[in-house]
Amino acid sequence: MPRPEQHIFICTQRRADGHPRSSCAGARNSEALYTAFAEALIQRNLQNRIALTSTGCLGPCQAGANVLVYPGAVMYSWIEAADAAKIIEQHILGGTPWADKLTPAELW
Repeated sequence: MPRPEQHIFICTQRRADGHPRSSCAGARNSEALYTAFAEALIQRNLQNRIALTSTGCLGPCQAGANVLVYPGAVMYSWIEAADAAKIIEQHILGGTPWADKLTPAELW
């Protein structure tokens, strides 16, 4: 794979049920979110330009599922699979982060 223009990290941290911090993979279904991003990138033929990586905890567990985009260190929270296409269209392709889903400064 050539050097990516951008990189999308999706928290797929899984903790035990009842853990006080919850988890993006368990309670927030971030594994389906990862699949939605992968499919959206393939549909737009971006898989050779945009890297997609599942990762452990990104920090604001109470606001998961969380997605981090580089460059720019733009963090999105409360993301669901249905949001993947809009993030790709508006932020990745359009260059404008989706303000409604940005992680609040007090959380990250």
